[in-house]
Amino acid sequence: MRIGILQCDDVAEPLRETHRNYPEQFARLLDPQDPGLEWRTWRCLDGEIPTQADIAEIDAWLITGSKYGVNDGDAWIERLCEFVRLLWAQHRPLIGVCFGHQLIAKALGGEVERSPRGWGVGVSYNRITGQAPWMTPPREALNLLVSHQDQVARLPAETRVLAASDFCPFYLIQIGECFLGIQGHPEFTKAYSADLMALRGDRMPAARVREGQASLADEVDSETMARWMLAFWRQAGAQA
Repeated sequence: MRIGILQCDDVAEPLRETHRNYPEQFARLLDPQDPGLEWRTWRCLDGEIPTQADIAEIDAWLITGSKYGVNDGDAWIERLCEFVRLLWAQHRPLIGVCFGHQLIAKALGGEVERSPRGWGVGVSYNRITGQAPWMTPPREALNLLVSHQDQVARLPAETRVLAASDFCPFYLIQIGECFLGIQGHPEFTKAYSADLMALRGDRMPAARVREGQASLADEVDSETMARWMLAFWRQAGAQA
């Protein structure tokens, strides 16, 4: 399977040597599940947006997280929204993570807002609210690492909510048969989450940072989410 990464940020320079950049983080997550994956990256944050011709060369797409917000109004964000709508029209498999999850929702008519609950950091605890055939093995909960302030506030049409919490009601969503949005970061390691909280500690309440750091003692379901992502891409690709 050929995966196209739509890269929307770089790991901060002080953390990059230790934790690598986002494309490498996703490869580290997904390659153990399927060593035959092929990767190509477009640096969307630099204005590098795929063309119609690129779509035929890629089996499935992935939008990364970002320090930017989908409502910032930057030209590359608007162009990426246009590309998402092109993928939607052509029924191409796409997964969005954090910023990517929010951008998919916005591009298809949903709304994204700054959460009144403040920063989500560390481990997020979510209940499964719906089942889909690609969610194998099945779970009753989905706990992943997070780092975000914005959240999807209104869903686009054709959306099913598959996982939720009181903090984030639209945590895992499927739109139609070919788009999947994940608010959490399955590609993060606990070490990276800890270092990222330390780096951003001056931007959030100290109590939230302490809670987030303490939560890292709990287990996360990154491996399960990796299996689900690959199963979703395969199912969506077969239906396309």
